[in-house]
Amino acid sequence: MSFDYSRILSRINEEISTISFGENPVELYDPINYIMNLGGKRLRPLLAVFGYYLFDDEINKVLRPSIAVEVFHNFTLMHDDIMDKAPLRRGKPTVHEKWNSNIAILSGDVMLVKAYDFLLEVEGNYFKEVTTKFNKCASQVCEGQQLDMNYQYLPSISETSYLEMIRLKTAVLLGFSLEMGGMLAGASSQDLAYLRSFGENIGVGFQLKDDLLDVYANKDKFGKQVGGDILENKKTFLLINALENANISQAKTLSKWLSASGFDPEEKVKEVTGIFDELKIKEITQLKMSEYFNKAFNDLEKVNASADKKLELRKFAETLIEREQ
Repeated sequence: MSFDYSRILSRINEEISTISFGENPVELYDPINYIMNLGGKRLRPLLAVFGYYLFDDEINKVLRPSIAVEVFHNFTLMHDDIMDKAPLRRGKPTVHEKWNSNIAILSGDVMLVKAYDFLLEVEGNYFKEVTTKFNKCASQVCEGQQLDMNYQYLPSISETSYLEMIRLKTAVLLGFSLEMGGMLAGASSQDLAYLRSFGENIGVGFQLKDDLLDVYANKDKFGKQVGGDILENKKTFLLINALENANISQAKTLSKWLSASGFDPEEKVKEVTGIFDELKIKEITQLKMSEYFNKAFNDLEKVNASADKKLELRKFAETLIEREQ
């Protein structure tokens, strides 16, 4: 059988739509239903299923555990949006904007608990190993988020520090998703290591793509505020490289905008983007993305699984690499 992406995505969405997170008080549970039904690519559960499919066609065993990863991911988004003061998520108001921050914090807490409910669906002989690895991954995601917040208050950070931060904050969960799928299918420890590395390298590449889209995306397709990272002075890969490569005049302009307290948002985005263009930051970012994607595909080649199935996973990843939102 082949990996029917649309059919499996439909099954994941159908499963999510039937979940009862709870009913009362409605202020606690409505926000969970809201964020879980905003859509999204469902990348993490899809990767978990893909990780299983590489070694076994009978994917039913991994469907429910895969949803644990999606619930956890959305829990982190709900809390991250509060910390980032983000107004939009997937083109809709964030939970803290639609309700308030206290509700978003508490609803997020429940989501973390519910993620473990889905992990209980893992067969007994795999449960301890999956849960142990999930706990490590979850801690790393929080470490990445804390580093992201720490970096907001530093005058500058290195490219290496930034790449490690996004590996923790974003990429390790993709790596775990694939690893969990492979684990439940009985893959060897060596293959699991390659899958995890594939997922992490793809994840770093995806985050660099997000950094790029935040500045250069088509506004109608992006689903978030274009230029939001610039307005928030977020130390993305683009800004870090611009600060490192800027001449005296460009550095002065960047410093002016980074320290400005009252400004016209459109003017700030336009001027900072103009400096990115002058320094060819878009091209630099694309090269770094390609570096990580190539590492990932090299990892995938080493996995002891069907060449046809690995090719399906590669093609799936390539469609995400080319995305515009």
